[in-house]
Amino acid sequence: MKNYIGQLAILVDDYDEAIAYYQKVLDFKLIEDTYLSETKRWVVVEPADAGDKGCQLLLAKASNELQKKYIGNQSGGRVFLFLYTEEFERMHSRLIENKVEIVNGPRLENYGQVLVFKDLYGNLWDLIQRNE
Repeated sequence: MKNYIGQLAILVDDYDEAIAYYQKVLDFKLIEDTYLSETKRWVVVEPADAGDKGCQLLLAKASNELQKKYIGNQSGGRVFLFLYTEEFERMHSRLIENKVEIVNGPRLENYGQVLVFKDLYGNLWDLIQRNE
């Protein structure tokens, strides 16, 4: 059996707001949205064209004050997630069209093209197109 990371939990303030953001802005698809209780859902998204690459995000609604404190800052201000693409210019344009804050870049690095952006809650992401 191979070991792999299948999902990462990311704290969100609102399930529906987060689902809409990931679908509209980042072109993710909704994999699962299961109601577990009146206040808790199991919501999973992944990039629409990920195939068997990458891992899924579990959108976890913060359920107490401590969790709410970390929405948008789950990594202490460092880049938290890395979104790889084969269509950097298209994704860059999509971010601009949706008024996403680009923190720095785009720029060329020895490994490829990269920019840093903030998601709807302030988490930092790298958008990367690796050199072939």
